[in-house]
Amino acid sequence: MTGFIDRLYPSSKAAMVLLAIIVGIFTPGYLLQYAMFPVFLLLAIMAGNGMRFFKAFLSSVGTVVLVIFLVQVFIVRYPDSAHIWAFIALSPTGLDKSLGITSRIVSSASAIMWYFQVTTPKDMVYAMEQAHLPKKVTFVIMSTIGMVPQVINRSRTIMDAQKSRGIETEGNAWARVKSFVPMLGPLIFSLIQQTEEHALALQSRAFLAPVPKTSLYRLDKHTIDRVIQVICLLLLILFIVWRVWK
Repeated sequence: MTGFIDRLYPSSKAAMVLLAIIVGIFTPGYLLQYAMFPVFLLLAIMAGNGMRFFKAFLSSVGTVVLVIFLVQVFIVRYPDSAHIWAFIALSPTGLDKSLGITSRIVSSASAIMWYFQVTTPKDMVYAMEQAHLPKKVTFVIMSTIGMVPQVINRSRTIMDAQKSRGIETEGNAWARVKSFVPMLGPLIFSLIQQTEEHALALQSRAFLAPVPKTSLYRLDKHTIDRVIQVICLLLLILFIVWRVWK
């Protein structure tokens, strides 16, 4: 990550994400919500992570959005559903509902995925420590964030080990299911062992010592961070006032 986005403090980026999520959820319609995806894509490009953000969004959120859209429009029955073929029917009501649901998913997911694409775990830990969050809370949050890539990497290692032993791990859906079940045992036990190793490492580093920590890593909060946080707060207040008085 390089440039302007990289230099922002994690709390500044979090304020932008929080504002986008609240506005996306409580704003009527769906045009503004869908427009947030290209905005965060542009911000990801500015941070040098545009392609990674785009691929991650399509492979995860894009699939969910497509399934919800097809089910709401063609499968779920409404009074205005027009029969097309077999169990498939087209409904304007379903189309409107699908746009409302998927647009909010797109806006919220775009903001959250952008944050984790442009913010390193090291920066998040430092920001939480500077915010004087309890150490246990910081550890739980970061462990949860880091668990997904750890599970993916460990499962790939176990799958490669099974392949080397002649176990069929590729093919049709049934073959994949049969190969997945034997993988669960080693995966769960390895994750438990890894958790114990993390606990021992934290104890050796005086994780719960009741003294201030000294960090060799430093992340400064600049004037632009305070400006962004104030702007986000003012926009949030104006949005709440607009929604209440509308």
